[in-house]
Amino acid sequence: MLCSGKIYYEIAAERAKKGLQDEVAICRVEQLSPFPFDLVLRELRRYPNAEVVWCQEEPKNMGAYTYVMPRIECCLRNMDRVVDGPLPYAGRPAAAATATGFSAQHNKEQAQLVEDAVHLE
Repeated sequence: MLCSGKIYYEIAAERAKKGLQDEVAICRVEQLSPFPFDLVLRELRRYPNAEVVWCQEEPKNMGAYTYVMPRIECCLRNMDRVVDGPLPYAGRPAAAATATGFSAQHNKEQAQLVEDAVHLE
């Protein structure tokens, strides 16, 4: 899983709580532009058979997803991996506002996106 921002720490905590350290790898991408193709490729090569998922806290239309999606797919093609459809995404759905305005709703969404991020198929 690739992610940006502080969500990394919540996902790592959930992974540890569920004992999934050997099943879920997390890579925090701190530099988005210029995109660090070489560093992302290096991490992806460490897990050649892993399902790659992008995770972010922001709504899908406001975070880095639309920027990193074609770049990560380029990295996967560079590794001769089949890119079948858009890069999988774990996060809030597209929205008109950056936040719901209700802490209870925000906490519910946050818990769901962390769960989606560590959920194994």
